[in-house]
Amino acid sequence: MEISEWKKDLESERENKDVFFGQHFQSPIPFETRIKFKGLNYFSADPKYRFELVLHEHEKKESINVQDTQENERELLRWGEFRFMIDNEEYVIQAYKSNPAEERLFIPFRDVTSGKETYGAGRYIDLNPEDDYNEGKWTLDFNKAYNPWCAYSNDYSCPFVPPENWLKASIQAGEKNYKREE
Repeated sequence: MEISEWKKDLESERENKDVFFGQHFQSPIPFETRIKFKGLNYFSADPKYRFELVLHEHEKKESINVQDTQENERELLRWGEFRFMIDNEEYVIQAYKSNPAEERLFIPFRDVTSGKETYGAGRYIDLNPEDDYNEGKWTLDFNKAYNPWCAYSNDYSCPFVPPENWLKASIQAGEKNYKREE
């Protein structure tokens, strides 16, 4: 995919999300504050944070328990890892599944921007085979990183990012922090 087409698709996804968050009855933005909602804040699209990668699937799918924002525990399967470079530094990030039959990969992460420019508890990326997998490689695009719904309302419960996915990189891509109207 060409850069211009990729940017156009990304902008369209962002516009559609803003419409959903601002108008849809299932929006995580509380109804009483939705009238003031002007859209989410994003870093500018940057191809530096978009990677075509092989998933290094773990031979043994270990399960880990992760606490969520409502103090419950969730079980995730460590499915595999992606290895990538940013600014000449190599990083490894784990991909998880809720159960072996699930096709989607879940990538929660924190980075240097967490708690400053982005949501303090971290952000998520979901990879779906029909959209993000082609010829043996996954598209890991941090420009699609999003805030969990608990960033918008205390009504939601979201898993915390496992420490193994706390990156020492500054990922200036995807959604920025959302300032709640309380």
